[in-house]
Amino acid sequence: MSFTNISPHNHQHLLQPPSPLLLQDDVDLEALVNDMNSSFESLYTSCCVQTESTPLLHNGQPHRSTTYQTQAQPTSPHQRLRRSQPMHILAVRRLQEEEQQYRTSSLPAIPNPFPELCSPASSPTLSSGSLPQCQPSGKYIIKIFSEDGMGKVVEIPADMTARDLCQFLVYKNHCVDDNSWALVEHHPALGLERCLEDHELVVQVQASMTSESKFLFRKNYAKYEFFKNPLSFFPEQMVAWCQETNGTIPPSQLLQNFLNSSSCPEIQGYLYVKEMSRKSWKKLYVFLRRSGLYFSTKGTSKEPRHLQLLADLEDSNVFTVITGRKLHNAPTDFEFCIKPNKVRNEVKELRMLCAEDEQSRACWMTAFRLFKYGILLYQNYKIPQQRKTLLSHFSAPVRSVSENSLVAMDFSGRIGRVIDNPVEAQSAAMEEGHAWRKRSQRMNILGSPSPLHPSSLSGVIHRTQLWFHGRISREESHKMIHQQGRVDGMFLLRDSQSNPKAFVLTMCHHQKIKHFQILPCEEDGQMFLSLDDTATKFTDLIQLVEFYMLNRGVLPCKLKHPCTTVAL
Repeated sequence: MSFTNISPHNHQHLLQPPSPLLLQDDVDLEALVNDMNSSFESLYTSCCVQTESTPLLHNGQPHRSTTYQTQAQPTSPHQRLRRSQPMHILAVRRLQEEEQQYRTSSLPAIPNPFPELCSPASSPTLSSGSLPQCQPSGKYIIKIFSEDGMGKVVEIPADMTARDLCQFLVYKNHCVDDNSWALVEHHPALGLERCLEDHELVVQVQASMTSESKFLFRKNYAKYEFFKNPLSFFPEQMVAWCQETNGTIPPSQLLQNFLNSSSCPEIQGYLYVKEMSRKSWKKLYVFLRRSGLYFSTKGTSKEPRHLQLLADLEDSNVFTVITGRKLHNAPTDFEFCIKPNKVRNEVKELRMLCAEDEQSRACWMTAFRLFKYGILLYQNYKIPQQRKTLLSHFSAPVRSVSENSLVAMDFSGRIGRVIDNPVEAQSAAMEEGHAWRKRSQRMNILGSPSPLHPSSLSGVIHRTQLWFHGRISREESHKMIHQQGRVDGMFLLRDSQSNPKAFVLTMCHHQKIKHFQILPCEEDGQMFLSLDDTATKFTDLIQLVEFYMLNRGVLPCKLKHPCTTVAL
């Protein structure tokens, strides 16, 4: 009994007689040859069809769709005869060699790890402008600078926000995470800078910056200060809604009016506006609304026919001018600028503005941010507080001791007792302080102290603190406090330029910077430091700072926010 290969495409060949070769071959060998013949023939036909239009896809492998796997119908009788008959072993080997030559010349036999390097010019895998300017893994290279000029290169994903990057830098540099760190967009050529909002994508902001621009990592205590004390940022004479009600507006209602998109608050007042392509300034009555910044062509009139658009809020950002009033010949020192996002180095396209004082400038810039971002700012402000509330359940101390639970104790007798009389408690504290001073002075007389003794360290230990900045000028201290936010209680200490043995406390109160000199004084042969003409004396600057962080004393307010710098 013999077997005949029956082609599924040609049922008419069932009546044909078997060939002489089929009668001579063994039955099992004939079946094996038939299977190899059909498999190689189908592979060869499908490959021939794919060579014309198969694009390179995943790792250089051809896309195998149903249309490419359909075999071509035989047309000639010779082809039909070959399909219905078995093939010689030599023919099968020859077909294998041809197939191997075809595969090595057209497509790789193994998955190609770099398909874009060997794909043709017409392939959709690699085309002009199709690859992003980033790493293959979707990472972008960002360079961050600190205030001392040192930089650090970091690799971030495309969806990383400014808050996430600040948290990453805080963790990497072992900084204190007090939710006051910020990423600053700095343009040295234009003399502008602004603090990025926490929700902004860093990669998108970098795309609108020039090669000279850079990111700075620094503190900014005033970023959300207007949520804590809105009345100091929005004077009633500048808020049109407050003037229309003829009464005092609660702070919560004032903020809700700004955050509610359906309301129509308005900031109004005089501003100096620099004319385009000129050096002259004009004093105009300006209105800031959700739709944009307008000025009145007729006094203080609000009629639509008297209003002209100065700047749009949607495609612009507000910046602080850091170059000083001399560069732009500004009438005051309180400059700010509205910069369109499309503008890079064109100074003529900038809208330069100038306010009367620091409070007015803070009001205009804060209102610009509220009108532009709205409820997003409030969400950015609440996120750190919510995270702190969640962590407090896990990091709460075993017991809580408040200042009200601390009492004065007298241990002079055999049994300790609580001192209820406040006068007696104060005299006991003073007596204990004098005893400590005498004990320290006696140790100095008996012998020279070691370098690690507290009396020898008191003169230099303050230099290790973040709030001490050494020999910086008065102008530099003003600049540092202004950059990190003029909020009440911000302070730094520095060496005095007029007295080499004295120090200066520079602090901010009501957006004004004040200076207090710390002078040395001597008592019973021991040196102390005093801020109030020896009324309160301290052994070192650390003790002084800790005291005024708890007590106001002669200062306008308590010390709260140290002005610090970090080295990346």
